[in-house]
Amino acid sequence: MLTVPATGSTNADLLTLARDGAVEDGVWLRAEQQTAGRGRQGRAWQSPPGNLYASTVVRLLPHDPRAAGLALVAAVALEEAVRGALPDASNLQLKWPNDLLLGGAKLSGILLERGGEHVVVGIGVNVAHHPELPDRPTTSLRAAGAAVDAAVFLDDLAQRFARWFETWRGQGIAPIAAQWGERAHPVGTTLSVRLPDGAALAGRFAGLDASGALLLDLADGTRHVIHAGDVFLV
Repeated sequence: MLTVPATGSTNADLLTLARDGAVEDGVWLRAEQQTAGRGRQGRAWQSPPGNLYASTVVRLLPHDPRAAGLALVAAVALEEAVRGALPDASNLQLKWPNDLLLGGAKLSGILLERGGEHVVVGIGVNVAHHPELPDRPTTSLRAAGAAVDAAVFLDDLAQRFARWFETWRGQGIAPIAAQWGERAHPVGTTLSVRLPDGAALAGRFAGLDASGALLLDLADGTRHVIHAGDVFLV
C-alpha cells in the first residue's frame, strides 16, 4: 500500500509505473488529495482532502476473463466495504456501470483504464465530503453517519477486492455478476441511458450479458446491449 500526500491522478501514476515495470501486480496507491482527478468519459472528479482516492493495478494473464469484468469486481468489493461501514445500509444500491448509490445519491465511482497488459482500477469514495453536482444528488459516508477514515476504509476494501479478484480469475465473471445482481437495481427497473454519442434510450433493465454489459429492453420489443453510457434510474 503506497500513500502520497497529493498527486494529479492515482490512475495516471499507476499506469506510468506499470508501463515502466516499477510496481508489482496488486499494489494500491492512495492519494490524500488529487489535483487532476477524473471520472468516466474524461469528467473532472473533485478531490478534496478527506475522501478516498485510490487505484490498484492488475497484470492480465492469457486466460483471464474479459478485463471489463474488473469493474464488477471493484463494484461488489466496494459495496461490501461500504455496507460494513454504514450504520444503516438498507438504501445502498449498485447502479450500472460504476456507481454506488445511497438513498439514490451518488456515493462513489469506479474508473478502469488500460495500458498494454495492465489494467488500473481507480476507486473514489465520498468519505468526508460530497460535491454538489448539477445532474444528480450526492452524499458521503460521513453524511450517512459513518465515522471512518479513508486509509482504514481502504485497508478493508483492498482485502475484499483481493478475494473477489481471485474469484474472477479462478471462476470467471458469473459469480461476480450474480453478486452484483443481488445488490443492484432489479431486473425490470425503468432506466434512461445517455450514450457517449449523445443519443438517449429508455427502457427496462434486463440484466447483464456475459461480458458485464447492460441489457436494455425497449418499448418496441428490441433489446439493446449497452457497453458505455450514463444510466439514470427513472
